[in-house]
Amino acid sequence: MAVFRWGSAWNSIHDLEREMDRLLQSVNLSFHSLRVNRPYPAINIYERPDEFLLTAEIPGTKSTDLDVSISGNMLTIRGIRQPDQNIPEERYRRRERRFGKWERTISLPDNVEDERMSATFLAGVLQLHIPKTPKQTPRQIPVSDGGSA
Repeated sequence: MAVFRWGSAWNSIHDLEREMDRLLQSVNLSFHSLRVNRPYPAINIYERPDEFLLTAEIPGTKSTDLDVSISGNMLTIRGIRQPDQNIPEERYRRRERRFGKWERTISLPDNVEDERMSATFLAGVLQLHIPKTPKQTPRQIPVSDGGSA
């Protein structure tokens, strides 16, 4: 009598998933978004009275592997996260954390001073301080009588 073991059937599915992940990682296109359905890195933007504060969770990335740039009102954060070199590829049974190059671009409001932006990176969290421009108060323009023409 044949005995069907669920454990061995699920192991085959996990092996197939691991092989598909390995295949997709060898392609330069990013297929991770098809499985994760969320942009990387995850960010939060808070509005404070005098600035916007952007925080991005980037565990496993070194500060030297980060590049933050601004062009117009578009902010781009780029980086790379290296896989653990001490673990051979064939030892992975499940691999859900992304490795490799990544990039995230967001638009900023018009009322920011990009020259005064500053960034800190601590414990895998990038904090980007984006100062607001001072509020412009309307200025009254006097109108003089042009005299007789």
